Amino acid sequence: MKLLRFGPEGSEKPGLQLEDGSRIDASGFGMDWDPDFFADPSNLDKLAEWSSANASSAPAIGDDERLAPAVARPGKLVCIGLNYSDHAKEAGMEIPKEPIIFFKATSAIVGPNDPVTIPKNSEKTDWEVELAFVIGKKASYVSEEDALDHVAGYVLHNDYSEREFQIERGGQWVKGKSCDTFAPLGPFVATKEEIPDINNCRMWLTVNGETKQDGNTGTMIFDVPTVVSYLSQFMSLEPGDVVTTGTPPGVGMGFDPPQYLKDGDVVKLGIEGLGESSQVAQAWCE
Repeated sequence: MKLLRFGPEGSEKPGLQLEDGSRIDASGFGMDWDPDFFADPSNLDKLAEWSSANASSAPAIGDDERLAPAVARPGKLVCIGLNYSDHAKEAGMEIPKEPIIFFKATSAIVGPNDPVTIPKNSEKTDWEVELAFVIGKKASYVSEEDALDHVAGYVLHNDYSEREFQIERGGQWVKGKSCDTFAPLGPFVATKEEIPDINNCRMWLTVNGETKQDGNTGTMIFDVPTVVSYLSQFMSLEPGDVVTTGTPPGVGMGFDPPQYLKDGDVVKLGIEGLGESSQVAQAWCE
């Protein structure tokens, strides 16, 4: 299944994208796609049954409707840094021996096609197409062999970053990662059966129609089971948490000279099986 959310900010509703690409309002199911929904694995089976019985009669979602963040109010947004060797090289950093962990404030999460705001005093706002996944069962000290049992599905994420805030201002990366609008999430969460091989999905990103990133999830240094197991040694991953797994080469700071977003730039991105999203950059204003 493909789980999406839609509607104006503050009034989002749950929805589904069907096999033919059409979208339906799933409010009749009675739950939003939030931590409570993901906490009970049987809810996905119940939702599939509901969809089978009600898809033909459920209200359609119009093409003009805003798509909301695909997950409602995740407790954590955990990020893995430098998880593609070519990206580590372009960043001038060593290939990590263990996953690099940082957090992104959940207040940065927005809909997949909402504008991205260039922060106040920013000159180095950058893009990063990333595969993210949603936790479906609490993970604490899990093995790699059992790790995927704790994953509910996968979702497209753009890990926007302000490089001066992140790298040049001291402290932790979170400062450059958590600005408002810096985490477009969606268009949908694809449950695991929708993606036959998550380790072989093309991912891409363009700016104003020019390809900047063109990679594949198969080149991750630490794959999804490794990331789940590793994180679970240090913290409990809880239902509804989102974990994002790093980006391939082609980010703005990797060019010579570096390229960063300007007001009016159009960023488009996608991952095979996880759809596409698009954000228009807008300058910060009072």
